[in-house]
Amino acid sequence: MFVFFVIISCRKSPRDPLNCEYSSNFHNHFTITNNVDAPSRPFHVFCKKVHVFGLYVYATDQVSDEDLLHAANILAQYLDNDEDSIIDNPLVLEAMIARQAAMVLFKKPNSSKQRMFHNSEDESSKTYVVQDLYGEEIHPYWQKNVPFDATLEEVLHLITHCGFSQVYPSVFGEKKGTKIAEAMDKARGGYYEKVPAKYPIDAWYTYDDQSCEYNCQVTEYFYWSLTSLLGAQDYPGRFDEIGQEWKAYSPTLLQTMDSDVYHILSDTSYVLPTVLPDGSYMR
Repeated sequence: MFVFFVIISCRKSPRDPLNCEYSSNFHNHFTITNNVDAPSRPFHVFCKKVHVFGLYVYATDQVSDEDLLHAANILAQYLDNDEDSIIDNPLVLEAMIARQAAMVLFKKPNSSKQRMFHNSEDESSKTYVVQDLYGEEIHPYWQKNVPFDATLEEVLHLITHCGFSQVYPSVFGEKKGTKIAEAMDKARGGYYEKVPAKYPIDAWYTYDDQSCEYNCQVTEYFYWSLTSLLGAQDYPGRFDEIGQEWKAYSPTLLQTMDSDVYHILSDTSYVLPTVLPDGSYMR
């Protein structure tokens, strides 16, 4: 069994794109298509995809069509938040396209296809910036209840990392000294290059994943702050889940506890989302 696992974990993506059956939802703004024109070998593990404003959301056969379309709709709503068919901040989308940003959906973490995808990364695929999302954490009918729809988090990570941090590097750059990083340092009770063993008792952002370096900490902080401002974290039982990591979970708490990031995110010149996506773009 051990030998079998090692062999499977080292396998690379197939030489040709995989095929699978899927349905096209004609009542949806987006359409699922096959992936026969995959950009490089790592992407051969995906058999279907959805095109969203020049970006792609890829999925393996084990990801449901409903979950794939949900992720596409969330991506669209973040980028066209007022849903007027015009991208809110074209510079952000241009930056994402330039970095070849893409969402990649697998059934679960460490699945065989996920390992194949990352094991197959070559020079051509390294020009892409991808964000993983797993079918088991996608919840299309989420109504501010448990479990949380992780689509709202992972899609936003891709947008802030490939978009806003590139267009506004002095404000949203994921490094020490930017405006959002300075706000984060205050929220954590000081500057920490690496995750500290213990945060000050008055800190309200206390992310403790040791594998998450400083730039990663900024990405997570951006997510917590913006989604809290949009009301995604303010519902019964949510604080019990996230309180050990994030305490400014409502718009009011964000404004009172973290006025620095509140003012950054409220600045309309950046054209950030002001409405929480619900997975129903243009419907």
